[in-house]
Amino acid sequence: MINIILRGCNGRMGREITGLLEEDDTAAIVAGIDISISSDNKFPVFYSFKQCNIPADVIIDFSSPVNVREMLDFAIDRGIGIVLCTTGFSKEDQRLIEEASKLIPILKSANMSMGINLILKLVKEATKALSDAGFDIEIIEKHHNKKVDAPSGTALAIADAINDALDNQYEYVYDRTNIRAPRQKKEIGISAVRGGTIVGEHDVIFAGSDEVIEIKHTAYSKAIFAKGAIQAAKFLPGKPAGIYTMNDVIG
Repeated sequence: MINIILRGCNGRMGREITGLLEEDDTAAIVAGIDISISSDNKFPVFYSFKQCNIPADVIIDFSSPVNVREMLDFAIDRGIGIVLCTTGFSKEDQRLIEEASKLIPILKSANMSMGINLILKLVKEATKALSDAGFDIEIIEKHHNKKVDAPSGTALAIADAINDALDNQYEYVYDRTNIRAPRQKKEIGISAVRGGTIVGEHDVIFAGSDEVIEIKHTAYSKAIFAKGAIQAAKFLPGKPAGIYTMNDVIG
């Protein structure tokens, strides 16, 4: 049995993970960390890791970048891994995560969906095949009107995968309203749409002369992200210190 501490247990994704694990015989939530306490919680919930004294095998973090140092210190002190599903980390947060990964295993992914992680592989291959043929690359991402960060962490992860295939020579362009010039060759356009209850949609456009190729992923339910996080939590315990991705889980 994999014992999990769930940070952000009373948020949307936290409740999704909780529901799935109630029907799982191989993993269970033994404690939650959240700024709100619910009478529906079937496990102890603490406001911070400083209050938590429950032994566990792994942490799933589906909350926010706030107080990431506290979580890292807790995990290092107990020698357990973290599945980081949160996005929007600052450069300082990223540095702390990198330092912590020298001591504990950390699986970090902007998107826990297996489909999205397959997309990351596909766009790399498409970029290698099409970049010399003069194809322009644009990314359009769509999410619900409650999402606070833009562009999404997933859109940036897709852009990074493309740029990696281009030897990181391309610039990201988020807004063209003040640019009075033709599109430059070495740029990747990233656009964000926010509206309604869209769970998540990412469209990668390779626009060439007289033809367009699109690679698209649509999420119809948050359950796909919760399932991925649980798979990652089962994968991580016992792994050596380091940074892992969903590709390691899929592989």
